Order: sequence, then structure tokens, then C-alpha cells
Amino acid sequence: MEQNQDLLVEIGTEELPPTALRRLSDAFSAQLSKQFSEQNIAHGQISAFASPRRLALLIRNVSPRQPNQENSRRGPALAASFDAQGSPTKAAAGFARSCGVEVRQLEREETAKGTWLIHRQQVVGQLTTALLPGLINNALAQLPIPKRMRWGSGDEEFVRPLHWVCLLFGSESVQGQVLGIEIGRSSRGHRFHHPQAVDMDAPEDYADRLRAAQVEPSLELRRERIRQQVRELAASIQGTASIPEDLLDEVAALCEWPVALLGRFDQRFLEVPAEALIETMQKNQKYFPVFDADNALAPYFITVSNIESREPELVRAGNERVIRPRFSDAMFFWEQDRKIPLCDRQPDLTKVIFQHQLGSVWDKAQRVGRLSRIIADEIGHDAQLAERAALLGKCDLVTSMVGEFASLQGTMGRYYAQHDGEDACVVAAMEEQYLPRHAGDRLPLSACGQTLALADKLDTLVGIFAIGQRPTGVKDPYGLRRAAIGVLRILIETPLSLDLKWLLAQAAVGFDKSIDTKDAVEAVFAYLADRLPGYYAERGIGNDTVDAVLASGSTTPSDIDRRIAAVAAFRELEAADALAAANKRIRNILRKSAAEVTGGGTAEAPVISPALLIEPSEQDLAGRLHALQVEIEPLLADDDYDAVLRTLAGLRESVDQFFDQVMVMAEDPALRANRISILHALERLFLSVADISLLQPQAAKT
Repeated sequence: MEQNQDLLVEIGTEELPPTALRRLSDAFSAQLSKQFSEQNIAHGQISAFASPRRLALLIRNVSPRQPNQENSRRGPALAASFDAQGSPTKAAAGFARSCGVEVRQLEREETAKGTWLIHRQQVVGQLTTALLPGLINNALAQLPIPKRMRWGSGDEEFVRPLHWVCLLFGSESVQGQVLGIEIGRSSRGHRFHHPQAVDMDAPEDYADRLRAAQVEPSLELRRERIRQQVRELAASIQGTASIPEDLLDEVAALCEWPVALLGRFDQRFLEVPAEALIETMQKNQKYFPVFDADNALAPYFITVSNIESREPELVRAGNERVIRPRFSDAMFFWEQDRKIPLCDRQPDLTKVIFQHQLGSVWDKAQRVGRLSRIIADEIGHDAQLAERAALLGKCDLVTSMVGEFASLQGTMGRYYAQHDGEDACVVAAMEEQYLPRHAGDRLPLSACGQTLALADKLDTLVGIFAIGQRPTGVKDPYGLRRAAIGVLRILIETPLSLDLKWLLAQAAVGFDKSIDTKDAVEAVFAYLADRLPGYYAERGIGNDTVDAVLASGSTTPSDIDRRIAAVAAFRELEAADALAAANKRIRNILRKSAAEVTGGGTAEAPVISPALLIEPSEQDLAGRLHALQVEIEPLLADDDYDAVLRTLAGLRESVDQFFDQVMVMAEDPALRANRISILHALERLFLSVADISLLQPQAAKT
């Protein structure tokens, strides 16, 4: 009897792109599992392995063949299959012929709609080993590879040329080809330590056999081995290593047998800002920087070699020799850049295009400077300092250091501004203008930084929208999504009580007359508002809560945030669902009778006539409304929305009785209009915080 077996699949290649290795490994596992599912091949756990020269999967408990299946095809109706003499019609004969059988071999199937000819065929499941080459080829074809390579004289394509394929089903090898390479049962060891073939007897031997050949096939284990080695080397000199996760991923994808080595560089290079040295070590050399007990950069680095050298000192010396000219360049840039103050670099910004329709970077800096003065006045900050920060903010873009290391923009501006003796607030703003750089990043702390970060992002948003280049689903070349979230976070989390629509209008005024910003303000405001549901979803707040608050008409994000917090708290009250339902009912009634109000009042300022209050429940509700209007007025003045909604929650019983006992749409026009005025007044009270009619019942959300 055929037994389930473990399966080993290894694709041996030339060195794979290190930054893509994890993605390729995960996708290979997912795609082959998908292929198995589509072919009804049962299997157990999948373990993925990946190194610079291989993608491999160990799949447990794989079925030896597909299950048998019964295929059935329905033919013509019985009435149309035979003539009056009982002979098969052309329809029946044609159907039988298409099934490869005689008419007499067809079966009959009775249904509620009649009897039909049917052909049933037992399909024996194919052997898994016969299907494997095709399934693997299909899986490899689906991997996320932007650009594929060809090699040799064939037409096969992959991210890198293939050199071997190892495929074992249990202890048996599999026949066939994968991407034109004949399948075998051997892997390869380390390129230098064990270049010869590594034979595999069974899938479970895979990891141990490769480790014996000085290849660690597990990407995760290599990462942890590197992390541990780096930490131990740093600790050996009483230091601490910086180990960014993305750098650790990349280094683990560059080696199969990692060996960490401690290197040293000349102390004099520490005169260069640490960020420049760290950038060189991490981005160019893939080194891990080391910091001393005071968290200052130490004159050491840790490199990870892909070889266990008999002469590690030579490897160390080679790495030290390579880093020296890079650090020398950084020192040269640092020394030369400081000879020219940032303010003297402003003319060079006229030669750098921000966007061909929106002008140069200097044009942008002047617009941002103007907007910064306006924002500074609003938040009580020194407008002159704010403008100064804006006019210097982009000057480091034309320095040699930032020309070499673009990611240091802002950081180097801070150093150069400090060297030039600029005000501390201006110095801080040079770097803080780019904050937050990514999700979860810190926000600017200085007043200059907050002002410049807002002005710069708002100018970009309005300008790019005005020229019709708003982001699409896949393209966002100006980082407008990041800018939008940055604006919202600064206004909400700082917080700053600034009206967003007013800010956008102020930004729009600064553009040249040739740029039509007429519709950009509304478009950008809507774009920013669309970001709010996602922003609050990360806090566990539903879209309906956000929609209810936005319907209030507030355009100040910090105010919107307070309202959202209040509505979220209101939803926890017992009365919340009933009042939300009542408001929905009110909204429906008012939509049908918007024109009917009492005594010259309006929907925005309804007038309730006491003489027309007939029923006790409407008298009670009208009285409560008048009292609550007086009670919540000071609460609204203090923006205490939580207290407002808790106070209004006390209306639940009165509202329930009103709807139970009062016919709003009375035949008497005066009574009807007065009752509609009551509903308008009730709606206006709740709308002072949010449109709670938009809230979904809590039970519906679970």
C-alpha cells in the first residue's frame, strides 16, 4: 500500500538578490502549497529554507497520489435523445461520441426538471511524483520577480540561473526537469569550504547534511547566529552593536556560513557626524556599528564574512582597508561643506527643480517660508525664526555630504546650521521638518520644527493636487500619503488647534497665478479626511465613529480627535444604541419634512411653541431640551465633548416616551410643525458633537 512521504525540494542557483531572499522564500512556499491544493494533493507542515544559493522546502506527510475522482457530464434530455422508434437522435449520438462511449453505455439521471442522459467516468488520481516537476515549474513562475534572466541556449527564465535541482519523495528520487535542469538527489555545500556535491538519502537529512558541509540552510537560524556573534563581539570591548532588522536580514541573505569579525578604524574619523559614518558602514559595507557605554559611536565595526578563514586577521585588515577611503571621503565632505554657510547656498537651490510646473526648490522654500510665518503667528511662535528655518531648510540638499548620502538630508542641515550659529529652534527644525518619516516615527518637538514640517507638507499636497498629479493606487512619487498622515499626526498628537481647511487655503494663496489652486483645497481636505478612518482603525476605533464626527462639520483635526474620543466613550453607555437609533429615525422624519418648522424658526434655529405642546411626553422632552441647551453650552465652550454626550445620554427615556406616545406627523399642521421643531432641536444638540445617527449598533459590529 502506498504511504505518505516527506518531500524535499531544493532549487540551486547563482547568488540570489539579498533584499529579496525572504520574499522569494515565503512566496515559493505559498505557491507550491497552492499548487498542491489545486491538484488535491494532501500534505502536512511546510518548512522553508533559503540561502544565497538556494530556495528549499521540506514538506511533511505528502500524499503519494491524487485521490480518485468521478467526473460526470450531463447530456441532452431523454425526450430529445431518442426518436419515436427508440433510435438515438443526433444529439444523443454526438454526446456519446464526445464522451468516447456508445449511446448504450450512457446512464440516465432523474431530476425535478426531467430525465437526462449522463456519462460518469472514474478518473484515477495521478502519482504525485509524476506531477511534481510541473507543479514546481508553475510555482516558480508565480514568484514575485520584477525582471527575469535567461541563461544558456534555452528559453527558461528565473531571477538567477539555476545550477541544480534536488528533489526527493521519501528516499526515492524524482524524474524530470525543472526550468530545463535535470532533477537529481544531490545538493551543494559551501562554495569554498565544501564545493562538492552533498548527497541526500531522505528529506529529513537535508539540514544536517548541509550543516556538515558548512551551510546553514535556515534563514532564521543564520539571522540569530549573526545577531549573537555581533553582540558578543561588541560586548568584548564593552560596547553595544546597532543591529537594525533590515540590515540583519540583508547580511543573513548574503552568507551561508556567517563568521563575525571585529574591525577598527582611525579615531580621527569620529570628528565626522556619527550619522554619516553609520550610513557608510550600514548602507555601503553592510557593517554593524558599535557604540560605547555613553551611547557614542566607538571606533569599531563588526563585519560578517561568509567564510571561516584560517587567517581571520587578513580578512579583518581587508575590511579595515576598504572602509578607510570611504570615511576619508566623508571627512572631506564634512570639512568642505562647513566652509560655506547654509544661507549662502540659497542661490544654488534655484538650479534644483522641485517640480517643473511648481518651480525650483528655492521657489518652494519661499512659499513654505511665507506659510511658516502664518502658522507661527497662529500658534504663538516667533514668525521670523519660523521663516528663517524654512528658507534654510533645503540648503543642505546642495552640500557634498547630502549629495553622496541622500538619506542624511535634514540631519546634515542640523549640523551645518549649528556650526553656522543659527538659533537652537532653527537648528532643530532642519531635521524635524521631515518628521514623521514613516509609520510610528517620532514627531517634531520644537515650535520651528512643527511649523516647518506642517508648512512643507501642506505646500507639497496643495501644489501636486493643483497640477493634477494626485497619487494613484500604485504611484505616489511625491510621498503624498506619507505627507498627509504626517500633517494629521502633528495636528492631532502634538496637538495644535489649527483649522486644516484654513491652513490649506493659506497654502494655496502662496502659489504663482499660473497654478490654479481653486479646487485643490477641497480635494486635499477630502484626501486627508479619507486617511482618518485608517489612522483611527489602528487605535481600534470603527469607521462609523469617524464618519459620525466628520459629519459634524469640524475641520480642526485636534478637535475632531477630541470628538472621536467622546463618541467612542459614549458608545460604551447603555443608552448609546437606543439614542443612535432614535437619531436615525429623527433624520428620516426630518428628511421628509424639512420645510415644516414653527413660528418663523429654521432647521438650524428651531422655535418650539409652548402653547402647542399637548401631550405630556412632548412637554417633558421640550422642557428637557431647553434645560440641556443651557447646561451643555459651557461644556461646548470648553470642548468637553465627553461631558456633552454623557449629559445628552440622559435624554433616552424622554426620547423613547416621545416616540411611543406622540404622533409626530399629526394631521393638524401647527402641531406637526411644532413637533418637527422639537426633533430639529434634539438633532441640533447631538450634532454639536457628532451625527450619532451614523453609528451602527454594537451587536452588528461584533
